[in-house]
Amino acid sequence: MQKIDRILVADDHEIVRMALLHVIRQLKPHAHLSEVNDYKSLYTAISNDSYDLLILDVNMPNGSFQEAVNYVKLKQPKIKILVFSSQDELIYALRYLKLGADGYLNKESSSAKIEKALNAMLTSGRYISEEVKDAMISESLNGPTNSTPIESLSNRELQIANKLVEGIPLKELSNTLNLHSSTISTYKNRLFEKLNIQSIPELVEVLRLYKE
Repeated sequence: MQKIDRILVADDHEIVRMALLHVIRQLKPHAHLSEVNDYKSLYTAISNDSYDLLILDVNMPNGSFQEAVNYVKLKQPKIKILVFSSQDELIYALRYLKLGADGYLNKESSSAKIEKALNAMLTSGRYISEEVKDAMISESLNGPTNSTPIESLSNRELQIANKLVEGIPLKELSNTLNLHSSTISTYKNRLFEKLNIQSIPELVEVLRLYKE
């Protein structure tokens, strides 16, 4: 009897969930699929049902990535977590793997790459791109270098930096991340100090130069 894969998609953008679920149904027509749109509903789903794979967006309301990973792994130790994000994988993938994720897939990936990632996650329980593999090998051989100011930022600082670049106001950012506005300001001041910048336009330029 064929095993039915149970997959939970967690993303706060409906159009992203719809598109991803459509692709998964084409690739895995017999899979049991569920979806949630924030961390709170993710906790409920994980508490009420069992899954083989969680495909998880990072920036969702009502929680944080690290809290979610800890909760999911505590409730379902055998579940595999594939981060599905639009963030630059060379900046973020290693970070999320170290925080407990089992794989990383960029949202701009082709259907072929999504299929490869799904198959890898459901069989070996691990997926990363060749570029990230090279970065991991380099780090294991040479050690983390913090060769750029961006790499000296913490995960939270980098998350806030990207949100600021997107033009999200501090108040909205505070609500989204469930952090007090003064805490957001502290993170902002800290990352400005680390990057030796004074303004958001400078932050935009620093991130742009890093990605090049």
